[in-house]
Amino acid sequence: MAYYEFTVNVSEESKDALVNRMSEMGCLGITDYGEKILAYFKDSHDIVKLRDELISFRKVLEESGLNPDFTFDYVFLSERDWNESWKKKFQPIDAGDIFSIIPPWEQERPDRITIIIDPGMAFGTGHHQTTKNCLLLIQRHACSCARGRFLDVGTGTGILAIGASKIGFQEVVGVDTDPLAVDAAVRNIAHNHLDNIIIKEGDITAAEGSFDFIAANLFSEIIKSMAPEIPIRLDKAGLVLLSGILTGQEEEVLAVMEKVGLRCREKSVEDIWVSLVLSR
Repeated sequence: MAYYEFTVNVSEESKDALVNRMSEMGCLGITDYGEKILAYFKDSHDIVKLRDELISFRKVLEESGLNPDFTFDYVFLSERDWNESWKKKFQPIDAGDIFSIIPPWEQERPDRITIIIDPGMAFGTGHHQTTKNCLLLIQRHACSCARGRFLDVGTGTGILAIGASKIGFQEVVGVDTDPLAVDAAVRNIAHNHLDNIIIKEGDITAAEGSFDFIAANLFSEIIKSMAPEIPIRLDKAGLVLLSGILTGQEEEVLAVMEKVGLRCREKSVEDIWVSLVLSR
C-alpha cells in the first residue's frame, strides 16, 4: 500500500480542529511534533480534492475565531518509502524517570524500562507532551493503587498499555475505535513480548469489569462524552488519568467529572496541555 504524507504547520489553538477535520477526510493517522504534524492518507484518495479541502478549511477556522494561517506540503510514499520515512523520523525518546521509547530497530537500554513502538498508522509515538506526561503520571501514581487491572481508552499504538504492563499491572486492556490502531497496538505488544494485554476494537463500553487505573489521552470533548461510563468501570479505590486537555478546557472537564462522582487529586500542566488525576 502507498500513502500521501502531509506535513502541516499549524498553531496550537487550531490544531485540534484541523486534526478533527483531517480525520473526517479519511486520515489514517497523525503524529504530533508540536507546531508540526504529519498526517497520512491512502493513495486511493484524490490528492487534488484533499488539497482543496484543506485550503477551504482555513475559512472555517477564521469564521470560528481560530488562527487560519496553517501551511502544508505533501509527498507520495510507496510502502518501502513509508518504512524508511519512519526510521528517519522516529527517534528514541525518554519519558518520565524510568521509561525509554524506542523503535524496533534500536538497541534497548539496560538502565531504563524500554517500550518498543513501531507506530504504523496510529497515534502515540511518545513524542507528544501529553503521552510523555501520561507515562510520568502512571509511574508516579501506580504505587498508590492496586496494580491489578489497567484500562487504556483510545490506546493508539498501545504505548500507555505497554508502559502499565511493564511497571507491574497484572492485566491490561486497551480499546480503540480505529482498526488500524488496534492492529498497531497488537503488533507493538508482540514487539515487547507481553502476554497480559488485551486489545479490543471499540470505545470504553467495550471494556468489561472494573479497573484499578483508567487512562484516557483524548480530546476533551471525547473525554466529556464518555464521563458517565468511567465510574462504572472504576474500582472503589481506583484512579483515573485524563490527558489531551488544552489549558482553559480543564474546568469544563472537571465539572463533568464531578457530576459523575469523581474529584481531582492532581492537575499537571505542561506547556498548553493539562493532565488530571482523579478518584472517587
